[in-house]
Amino acid sequence: MMINRRSIPVGTIILTVVVLIGLVTMILRYIYGLGATTNMSDGRAWGLWISFDLYCGVALAAGGFTLAGIVYIFGREKYHAVARPAILTAFLGYTLVILALLVDLGEPWYIWRFLFNWNIHSPLFEVSVCVMTYTIVLALEFSPAVFERLSDLDFPVIRHFNWRIPLRVIRTIQIPLVIAGIVLSTLHQSSLGSMLLMLPETLHTLWYTPILPILFLFSAVAVGPAMVMFESTLSSRVFGHRLGLDVLSGLGKATAYVLGLYLLLKIVDLLARGDLALVATAYPQNLLWWGEIVIGVILPIIFFSMPSVRQSRTRLFWTAVLVVLGLVFNRFNVSMLALEMRPGFTYSPHWMEFAISAALVADAMLVIFLAHRLLPMHEEEVAAESG
Repeated sequence: MMINRRSIPVGTIILTVVVLIGLVTMILRYIYGLGATTNMSDGRAWGLWISFDLYCGVALAAGGFTLAGIVYIFGREKYHAVARPAILTAFLGYTLVILALLVDLGEPWYIWRFLFNWNIHSPLFEVSVCVMTYTIVLALEFSPAVFERLSDLDFPVIRHFNWRIPLRVIRTIQIPLVIAGIVLSTLHQSSLGSMLLMLPETLHTLWYTPILPILFLFSAVAVGPAMVMFESTLSSRVFGHRLGLDVLSGLGKATAYVLGLYLLLKIVDLLARGDLALVATAYPQNLLWWGEIVIGVILPIIFFSMPSVRQSRTRLFWTAVLVVLGLVFNRFNVSMLALEMRPGFTYSPHWMEFAISAALVADAMLVIFLAHRLLPMHEEEVAAESG
């Protein structure tokens, strides 16, 4: 029998190859240790995995709690169609953060010990508890999609169970789950900023501030809708789930307001600390600061405020990309680029560090692809619109 070579998309093959390369690299890391697979050292104990996989990964998964809150708490049913994909992306994001930590920790087999050795004064302990708990909450929030599919399957073994029962249970506790998710996300999104408050002599003054936890929270809230716009646009091109333009436009308008408040907080904070002049004089760190502010804050505020942009799917997509890039820029600044290095040490990520991070992202994309193929990801689809 002839095999249809086009039955497997080229993109899927590429993602699978990236995952396999990353898997081999992970095995090498566990066999030979961090020293053989990373360029981290005593001068830079945090590397690419913490900056990208943890700091960026957690923030970029914020669409889960922002969209869940908008739909289920504030009752904005217009955005119901994007809630389930956002929750799936958040769940995958947090799952991959945990996997990345298992690779990054020197002794990953002790990752469970925080459950029994409580340090209530440590921001990292709070982040660990909240990430673990919120991952469970996200799994429960997304479980209706799985139960709905299982209840429709006609296989004897699967049909033997009444999947409508757990589905009803989850729907009964849906609002408490959403509230728990919002509380947990608020706690650990801000606590990731609290961790950096322990580095007063290491983090540059342009970013070191007592309100860093608040800035972390607001930037995560802002990037949540942007990630939803980014993912929804790609999903519409790959799977044909075309969202109403009013949904994307509404998300863009809301993002502009949150970014405006975030920018105001940044400026007022620098003024209150008497450090505003550093944005012009603290070379080269000021270039990094201006990079994240212009790319991820000022330009998106301008573009999202323009009706012509909010009426174009393409322009909304690229403006959302700017917000995402700005968030990534900010998290790399505070966790890598703006941190002082110990004298005599340098750091640039090893290719194996890139390989593992790329594999984690590719793995998430493959799961999203399978979910859209096998699960009811969109409870309603709108007619195609020009844009």
